[in-house]
Formats: sequence, C-alpha cells, structure tokens
Amino acid sequence: MKHKINFEDWQQLDYGKAWKKQETIFNKQIARKQNNETTENTLIFVEHPHVYTLGKNGDRSNMLISDEMLEKINATYYHIDRGGDVTYHGPGQIVGYPIFDLENLGTSYKGFIERVENGIINYLRETHGLETFQLPKATGVWLKTGSRHEKICAIGTRASKYVTMHGFALNINTNLEYFDYINPCGFTDKGVTTLAKVKGAKQDFEKEKEILKKYLAEAFEAELV
Repeated sequence: MKHKINFEDWQQLDYGKAWKKQETIFNKQIARKQNNETTENTLIFVEHPHVYTLGKNGDRSNMLISDEMLEKINATYYHIDRGGDVTYHGPGQIVGYPIFDLENLGTSYKGFIERVENGIINYLRETHGLETFQLPKATGVWLKTGSRHEKICAIGTRASKYVTMHGFALNINTNLEYFDYINPCGFTDKGVTTLAKVKGAKQDFEKEKEILKKYLAEAFEAELV
C-alpha cells in the first residue's frame, strides 16, 4: 500500500508567515507522535518575496551586505533553526517544505535527504534532459558548467522525533543577481544557476510545480492527496 502525502500550495507568502504555518503543522505531528496517534505527511509548495535565511550553525559573514542594503534591494533576513548556511528565496523559485514523519514513511533522515534529491534529479533529467547530481559533503542538486559546479537546488532541513520541516529551494526563473550578495550555502568556489538559464528561456512556473510534485511523491513511493 502506498504512503499518503497531503499536498498544499501556499502560492506567494511572506517567509515569516510561512515559517509560523510550518511550525503549526510540525508541532501538531510531534504531539500526535507523543500521544501514539497516527501522524500525517504534508508537502508544501510556496514562493517567497526576496528573503535571505541563515541556518542555525551558519556563518553570518556569508551574508555580504548590510541591513541598509537589504532594505534597498527590498529583501528581509531570518536566522532560523534549519541545517545549512545562508541561502536566498525569491520569486520564480519553488520552495518545498516536506513535513514528514520519517518513521511513518519508513526511511532514515539520510534517506529522506537522498529521496528529495533523487526526486528532483529525476524530474530534471526526465522532463528537461538535464544531468544533475549530488556532491559529497554538499547537500543539494548540482550540475556542471565547464569546470564549475553550479547549484540548481538548495536543501536545508531539521528534524525532531523523526518529523522534518524546512526543505528545498529549486531555482526555476529566479533572479540570480540576489545570490551576488551572499556566499550561497557558505561556498565561495561554486556557482548557482536556474532552469531558465540552462534552458535559455523563461519556464512555465505553474506547470513545473505540477510536474515536480509527482516526482517527489514517486521518490517516497507515495500518493499525493
């Protein structure tokens, strides 16, 4: 029998509001586990206004701009409780928040990350003919342009009692100029790219969301409801 994953599309939503909504769902699942009740798995898609987030153990020096400059480029900043370093979210980027009970889905935390990566890798290969891959000690999905590695999808999550939150950010039509203000994920020797840049044309954002969610469900051998 296939696992079931509830799918929600929050469309465009402020990062702070989305974080609170995530926490509500996350805390509800934690409470259910503590009470030995059946948990649910929820996959959320959302698109944020310009925002930078820094993981709990990230290095603030990887933010290369002042608070005044943040305001000038119409961006906000949050220091949050996920793993990973600094990243950017903004228009044209599919942000996915899997709030999953890994015991319910029968996978480990490492397996969870690999399944998310594999779902995105399969989507990019089968839908767009792109050969992307995982890099050792560099979570996310990468492709190679010449001699340079470029990240097309960042991943940063946390888990408590095997329930996950936060997630991934897949660059579809994202404005890459906003990455110039940070060392993305703490790297200074690697780049960032978008599906639009690689394909040479702006992509149909809503269409890509519809395709991607099916690949993620397949990666977890689950059915979206």
